[in-house]
Amino acid sequence: MSVFDRTDHLKDAGHEQVVFCQDRVSGLRAIIAVYSTALGPALGGTRFYPYASEADAVEDVLKLSRAMAYKAACAGIDLGGGKAVIIGDPSRDKSEALLRAYGRFVQSLGGRYYTACDVGTYVSDMDVIAKETDYATGRSPAQGGAGDSAVLTAFGVFQAMRAAAQHTWGTPSLEGRRVAVEGVGKVGHHLVEHLLADGASVLASDVSASALERVRTLGPVETTDVDDLPSRDCDVYAPCALGGSVSDELVPALQAAVVCGAANNQLAHPGLEKALADRGVLFTPDYVANAGGLVQVADEAQHHRSGGFRFERAQAKAAQIFGTTLRVFELADREGVPPAVAADRLAERRMADVGRLRSVLVPGRS
Repeated sequence: MSVFDRTDHLKDAGHEQVVFCQDRVSGLRAIIAVYSTALGPALGGTRFYPYASEADAVEDVLKLSRAMAYKAACAGIDLGGGKAVIIGDPSRDKSEALLRAYGRFVQSLGGRYYTACDVGTYVSDMDVIAKETDYATGRSPAQGGAGDSAVLTAFGVFQAMRAAAQHTWGTPSLEGRRVAVEGVGKVGHHLVEHLLADGASVLASDVSASALERVRTLGPVETTDVDDLPSRDCDVYAPCALGGSVSDELVPALQAAVVCGAANNQLAHPGLEKALADRGVLFTPDYVANAGGLVQVADEAQHHRSGGFRFERAQAKAAQIFGTTLRVFELADREGVPPAVAADRLAERRMADVGRLRSVLVPGRS
């Protein structure tokens, strides 16, 4: 199947641009996907990951870039959606030369795509990439950037979880609720901090023993194996690792009343949102819940010429995820569809409405 055909099953307009980047000397093999620029330049992180095949990398970057467009639209941000993947093992293949070569490819797109951190890339990497491009966000504060976006990503997920609690139990508090967190790395660790502060009990799993050891230092956190987590008694299941963890096998085993986490593309395939709804499980669309990181790097990108990033401004914007999530649930109830479908409808309406306005040329405005 060609790249042009990959998104036919999504019944949408497809991607505007997919760029394959290679620098043989440094070993760079990267793919940049721009899904939509209807609302503004595409913004999305760079994932550095040892994909089993080029086809797997293409599939991932197409799904992730589409989700970024919908995430920005739902969050009320005037940015489009994009994503990039670098094929390789970051612990072995990452180098200054490779990152700078990648930065030059980002620069070659002339501002159609802004990059940021993702799995396998960090603030220090963005500082290196920024040596070759004007379109790197998530840089260190010393370089005028916003720093680690995991802080506001976790804050936003917590706000979405509060909204799910309000919709399900009539109160936004997680006090007395048991939350199972799958993946307690950068984002999951911060999420556990919010949950404990709110009075929730936490059951955590991670493939990394060191990540579990660190999260246990936060308070009374129980830990278990990754495979065991979904079937454990809990009120909320929070996928915060890689995508696709909500699978055909997991849905019938799930004990939670709410699914709300930080991972991208949590559903292994379309249709699982209905399977969850049929079981009475409230699924919080991942790109609605995890938009806090996007809010953070968007603030950096949009204000770099007018005073730079301000954490307080970005946090106030990320706090609005609570209200956005409630609107998604209300629309889902009103139109008789799963929340994932309702979120897509909200995003598509905004992209269509604002994108149409952008077709009218206004001197001095982009």
